[in-house]
Amino acid sequence: MAKTTRATQFLEKAGIAFTTHVYEYDPTAERIGLQAAEAIGEAPHRVLKTLMAELDGKPVCVVVPSDREVSMKKLAAAFGGKHAAMMKPAMAEKLTGYVVGGISPFGQKKTVPTAIEVAALREDQVYINGGQRGLQVRLAPADAQKALAAIAAPLVS
Repeated sequence: MAKTTRATQFLEKAGIAFTTHVYEYDPTAERIGLQAAEAIGEAPHRVLKTLMAELDGKPVCVVVPSDREVSMKKLAAAFGGKHAAMMKPAMAEKLTGYVVGGISPFGQKKTVPTAIEVAALREDQVYINGGQRGLQVRLAPADAQKALAAIAAPLVS
């Protein structure tokens, strides 16, 4: 497994300190983020999942704890929109250049507005997908927010 991906290159270019963590990805896992948390031995609220959604027909990226679900109402409100819905996996892969299970908010093919769950910013360190299945990057959530120019908002139900 390569430890250098578009995501890690993006973080290096941005001058963000991070470490990489490889784990055994389970393609049969019902909830990928929870499986990642268990595999690396970390609390699920510190392992953030990257989701792609559509807000009023435009793509957005959402980063939330793996043990929580995104509230579409809160997501729409965070961006000042009316209607939010999850993006179809094939569209998410095409837009980001990553495969489902390996989608990172960092180094996506097309930069889109991003939101991070505000509660995640209270953690010292979080894990976020590093751009391929079985690879997480560990970093300060404030650094992730800064690198992504992400808004912080309550996004989970």
